Amino acid sequence: MAIQCSSAISSYLDHLRIERGLSDNSISSYRRDLEKFQNLLDESGMKFDQLDDGNISTIIGQLTILGLAPTSINRFLSSIKGFYKYCSLEYQINNPMTDINQFKIARKLPKALSIAEISQLIESASNLADVVALRDRAILEVLYGTGARVAELVGIDVHDISHDKLDGEEITILKLRGKGSKERLVPLGKFAMDALDNYLVRLRPALLAKNSQNEQALFLNGRGKRLSRQSAWSTVLKAAEATGLKGRVSPHVFRHSYATHLLDGGADIRVVQELLGHASVTTTQIYTLVTIDKVRESYSLAHPRSH
Repeated sequence: MAIQCSSAISSYLDHLRIERGLSDNSISSYRRDLEKFQNLLDESGMKFDQLDDGNISTIIGQLTILGLAPTSINRFLSSIKGFYKYCSLEYQINNPMTDINQFKIARKLPKALSIAEISQLIESASNLADVVALRDRAILEVLYGTGARVAELVGIDVHDISHDKLDGEEITILKLRGKGSKERLVPLGKFAMDALDNYLVRLRPALLAKNSQNEQALFLNGRGKRLSRQSAWSTVLKAAEATGLKGRVSPHVFRHSYATHLLDGGADIRVVQELLGHASVTTTQIYTLVTIDKVRESYSLAHPRSH
């Protein structure tokens, strides 16, 4: 009996969630791409289990006509490629994605802010008259002090903060849960820890009193519930507006700056890879392009025979 595309998609999403442990955000991204794929098939009358690479090329052409950017088409193709790899094993159907290549796209360097600009962002959350500023300051300090993704930040629980001894000195360790539910431990610096202490002592108890069911969540909103990704991102945007940096920040601005500043300071790329939670050092290497670019610029300006 022929398998229906919708059933195969549902089974694949369950596989990603249960067996591969992907996050809800990743599952939603796959679902959007696969539903778009199913709609394209329905419009053209094609059957998903009877496609060849020519049909896939036709679909790519349709996406281009619809005005999708090459990066969006690449993400779409990546989702479809994983889907067909699963289906070829699960249902023994032909895999039409075997010889399909993605668009070649020039690598974009991550946008990192200077240390001074990062400091301005953090200092903007220092309004003594606004008690919520204690939480916002802690959020900004932790984002820059750990390189955490916004989704990782809001998932932190109070017990994820621990203390250890290194060469006789106490260090603070923070556990982060990254993509695919992978956990990593990162050190927490003095600035971030001081900001967290202020928040934990002076604000969080009052927020927790509004909803004691969220006693595990580190960052709480005004109703005492776990802070959402949107609210955490709003904190970054508010800091950007306050410092004239609006338009220059992205959800990863602190993460990009964290990695770039570590490498600028001489940190080993393998260490930075571990701190960022990258599965491959290749992903981390894009940050070395940023620092090399700075070296090249300095050389060009300073060396008498650079021109």
